[in-house]
Parts: sequence; C-alpha cells; structure tokens
Amino acid sequence: MTRITPITRAWGLLLALSAASTALAAAGLAAALTLPVLALAGLKAHVILRHYLRLATAPAWQNGFDLGLTLLVLAFAGLSLAG
Repeated sequence: MTRITPITRAWGLLLALSAASTALAAAGLAAALTLPVLALAGLKAHVILRHYLRLATAPAWQNGFDLGLTLLVLAFAGLSLAG
C-alpha cells in the first residue's frame, strides 16, 4: 500500500492553488480579483518554503520568511489598490 508523503500532499495543494488562481485570472475581472490571486500566490510560496525548502524543521526561519512574504504580499496589494 502506497503512503502519501508530505511532499506529495504539498504538490497536490500547489496544483489546487494553481488551478484556483488560474480560474480567478481567467474570469476576466482583473481589478476585482487581484487580491484573491495575490493571496493564493502567497499561500503557494508558503507551501514551497515550508515543504520543499524544509523550513518546517526551522520554525524561527519559517516565521521570518512568513513575515517577509506577508509584508511583500501586503505591499503588492497596496500598490494594486492605489493603481
């Protein structure tokens, strides 16, 4: 019996998040859906950092990267709303 590994689960989550962001982008409501697409991109980056770069084994580093990622997404959101 095949066991599903955390990396396989992370890959599946990345596929689902990519499909969701593609569906939102294809909806044609670019201005209204910018923030949800940014949020999905931030979640995808978090999954990659946590599972593929194994920051889950270094919680302090993960918290630092999560803070930086959150600030970056918020900066992009602010620029999007200002434009």
